[in-house]
Amino acid sequence: MPFGMRKDAKVALIKSVPLFAGLAQSQLAEVASIADEIDLPQGKVLMRQGERGREFFALLEGEVEIRRNGRKLATRGQGDFVGEIALLSERPRVATVTALTPVRALVIRDRDFHALIRRTPQIALKVLQAFVERLPPDAG
Repeated sequence: MPFGMRKDAKVALIKSVPLFAGLAQSQLAEVASIADEIDLPQGKVLMRQGERGREFFALLEGEVEIRRNGRKLATRGQGDFVGEIALLSERPRVATVTALTPVRALVIRDRDFHALIRRTPQIALKVLQAFVERLPPDAG
């Protein structure tokens, strides 16, 4: 599509993210409405370990590499996501993420997400529940 993703395609991608999977269709549409489609060149650093996070990325195309303390942890691609902690906390980034190829992604900025959950607190409750369910069993 020349002008970006169709709304239903955005909603489907947002629903595929475990953090948002428990949301109702109308809530998914609200989250999709604050997601912007962006293109990033190969080599672009999406986030840097130790810096304050402000964006969440859902990958539409391309691959990124995740490194912590200079050590490669993983490669992520289409359908994957990075930066979910930034939506829920002000903690520094736990890893550096760099585009291995040109990347097309949906990005959600923390300020837009926070405004959304102030308007619709039910979204915050469901997202927090999904976040807690993803914590390791020994996390506390």
